[in-house]
Amino acid sequence: MRKTLVLSVAPANVAASAVSVDKMIRAYKSPRYATTTAMLLFENPADIVRLVEGGVDLKEVNVGGMRFDVERKQITKSVSVTQADIAAFRKLKELGLKNELRQLPGDTSQDFNDILEGALKD
Repeated sequence: MRKTLVLSVAPANVAASAVSVDKMIRAYKSPRYATTTAMLLFENPADIVRLVEGGVDLKEVNVGGMRFDVERKQITKSVSVTQADIAAFRKLKELGLKNELRQLPGDTSQDFNDILEGALKD
């Protein structure tokens, strides 16, 4: 159901695929996709860690909406995280990725690491 939903919201002029992290790692390493530009969407930051540790060369991550529930700490009005999410974002920073918060393309980029650490001090 989630795959169908993700694919249904892609613009008509954009080719969209829903693949596992392992399949994305294989595709990244394949010469067949060497000139392909892609926007990757993830369910959680731990999957991004797996992708980067699997050899995919990412430079930055835009942290989008992460739903709130009672098991999560609300960091911004649109981002709530679990302890596992916090650990994954910290790992991404260690791996040299820029974690940014930008809800809309025209918004100013904010350093998500600073926002996260500031919210955790409260």
